[in-house]
Amino acid sequence: MTSKDERLAFLEEMKDVKRIRKPNRAEVSVPKELTPGHLERQRAAVEKPVRDLNPLTSDMVEPLTSHDILSWQRPGVQHGVFRKLRLGQYPIEARLDLHRMTVEEARREVFGFINDCVHYGLRSVVILHGKGERNPDGIAQLKSYLAKWLPELEPVLAFHSARKHHGGTGAVYVMVRKNDREKQHNREIHGAR
Repeated sequence: MTSKDERLAFLEEMKDVKRIRKPNRAEVSVPKELTPGHLERQRAAVEKPVRDLNPLTSDMVEPLTSHDILSWQRPGVQHGVFRKLRLGQYPIEARLDLHRMTVEEARREVFGFINDCVHYGLRSVVILHGKGERNPDGIAQLKSYLAKWLPELEPVLAFHSARKHHGGTGAVYVMVRKNDREKQHNREIHGAR
């Protein structure tokens, strides 16, 4: 409780204060004129097209069928490492499912997925692309593009069609290079400079 002296002191301090007569409501009407910032954003959107950093193209590719096997390795990948990848002996650390995606959607997803794998230090992943058996022409479209895209990505060391229990010819194992953090960790462990 406050004492009578405290209340009188408060009222004395507040004697020059005037009540605000404006209603206590937010102004929600849209301004009629465009602000300089709005005009600048409009100008920038028209003048500067967004630069696509994704090197993967959606040009024509060699068509593959549902039973074609994908297999590729970058020079320098050891045969034993590639054999283990081919046999599905590495633990799968991440999956990307491209089913029901358009070529353009798959292009963006594959590029982002591989970059995320490098960033998070994921080495052995699987990409599910489907077999394309339902296509009337028998061409596995996403599989065909994936066979072209993966060698174009510098972080991809090798890939091979998956074993039956991981999707068979409708999926592909991908070996991704180590990120700089993991390379440094290996140097520290093994004493290399």
